[in-house]
Amino acid sequence: MRLRALLDTDALGLRLLGGESELDRAVRGVMTTDLRDPSRYLSGGELVLTGLAWRRDAADSEPFVRILAQAGVAALAAGEAELGEVPEDLVVACARHRLPLFAVHESVAFATITEHVVRQVSGERAGDLAAVVDRHRRMMTSGPAGGGPDVVLDLLGSDLDLRAWVLSPTGRTVAAARVAGPAPAPEVCARLAAEHLAATRAGRRAPHRVALAGTVYSLFPVRGGGRDPQGARVARDVRETVLSDWLLAVEADAGDWAEERLDLLHGVTQLIAVERDRRDAARTVRRRLAQEVLELVQSGAVPAEIAARLRVAAPVLLPGLGAAPHWQVVVARVEWDDRDAGGPDSGRGAQALLEEVLVDPRATGPEHSDRIAVAHAGDEAVALVPLPAVAGGHDGSEAGVVADALLEAVREPLAAGLDGDGRVTIGVSAAVHSAEGLRGALEEARHARRVAAARPGRVCAAGHQELASHVLLLPFVPDDVRRAFTARLLDPLREYDRRHRAELIPTLEAFLDCDGSWTRCAARLHLHVNTLRYRVGRIEQLTARDLSKLEDKLDFFLALRMS
Repeated sequence: MRLRALLDTDALGLRLLGGESELDRAVRGVMTTDLRDPSRYLSGGELVLTGLAWRRDAADSEPFVRILAQAGVAALAAGEAELGEVPEDLVVACARHRLPLFAVHESVAFATITEHVVRQVSGERAGDLAAVVDRHRRMMTSGPAGGGPDVVLDLLGSDLDLRAWVLSPTGRTVAAARVAGPAPAPEVCARLAAEHLAATRAGRRAPHRVALAGTVYSLFPVRGGGRDPQGARVARDVRETVLSDWLLAVEADAGDWAEERLDLLHGVTQLIAVERDRRDAARTVRRRLAQEVLELVQSGAVPAEIAARLRVAAPVLLPGLGAAPHWQVVVARVEWDDRDAGGPDSGRGAQALLEEVLVDPRATGPEHSDRIAVAHAGDEAVALVPLPAVAGGHDGSEAGVVADALLEAVREPLAAGLDGDGRVTIGVSAAVHSAEGLRGALEEARHARRVAAARPGRVCAAGHQELASHVLLLPFVPDDVRRAFTARLLDPLREYDRRHRAELIPTLEAFLDCDGSWTRCAARLHLHVNTLRYRVGRIEQLTARDLSKLEDKLDFFLALRMS
């Protein structure tokens, strides 16, 4: 806004005392100060409001005005409440430095002027930025010349002073403005993603406002995909997209924003969605390669044919790699309690989710997903993950995907998106170094996923390391049988522990872990051996079992694993 516009607003109570020829100066902000030297807080273009508390005598006006002029402020507005009128020495100093000077009537609060200026400046900036965003959207729609979401986030930072980041549904930073500084800590991003997914599942209207560690964030959904052959968006069940859509996190409280600014931010999300759709389209080649390999493996094709297809896939997924890579297979399934809601697209939802989950949550930007090829078959997604051969390793597993760590950083947001009526289960194979081992790796990953599905919890994963003989059998035992078996053995111990705080269950676990060694178990539990013998005797008495017998030890071991 221009200084001239301030005089046209009677409610501001401003009276011009000097600098009429400078009224076309632009005002880019406002600051209230009574410091003798406020230069450290000035960046230029401000309307400075002062109550004159810094002025002790006439000699103070010259250095104060000189500091403001050197900082490039737009004008000075002095309140009349303290001295009754603006002193002449201040008027003279402002005239000497060509700094426009206003008098503020004592009935007008500085807060009124500040609110008016901020509102006007923000509105003008939003209008200018909206035009830039619209132009950028057209550029991105017609080609990649727009520069991607980072450029739009830069505009939000430079023109509206908004720090913003694009996050994946797991909380990974996809894009950040160069002027916004580093993204929040990974655990904060994961929490923001969780809050966003929970709000989306609950059907709350965006933006979603979240306060974390004293900072308020506003979360805007970035909706992509879902278009018909004519290019129009198609409404879909939120469960099909909630685990794959991005979000825009803005470090600000949008609760009191004007509609114009909210409309602008929604326009920004639409612009980012264009880039999201483009990146999804770029995954087509990798998805097709994975689909071809999966179909060959499932159809029982000869290893030579599968190997030929892997040779095509390797340079696409690991460019510049000299030696043939090792491969891992990861299988995922997303299931909803309402099975009919999953339908034929549940495999596609698992595909998009697995493409994100397999990216290191500490990585930023989209390029880290370029090494992942994910196919889908029915309601299942299958990822083909290439691994550089590790020196000294025989199966490449040292550098591979580890099931235990896979979901550690993303469990909270995924659970929020599942919202109590969905499950994500993932299985991970060992690494194989040739086409001959790929079919076995696929079956291994599928069985590991079934092991994960047998566990409690909404988000579960299992790896090849867990496929011991007893674990292989457990997923095929009916749930009712498993519950009855564990209840028969463990419920008497749990009830006794509840009444007497005897810790029989922890004692049983430690005794089995120590292979029945009295001395090692007593040392681990910091007990006298006689105390340990008493507890084991009580376990045997309550369950009618004998812990010196192998079959009874095995039954307790299985019951503890299934509980």
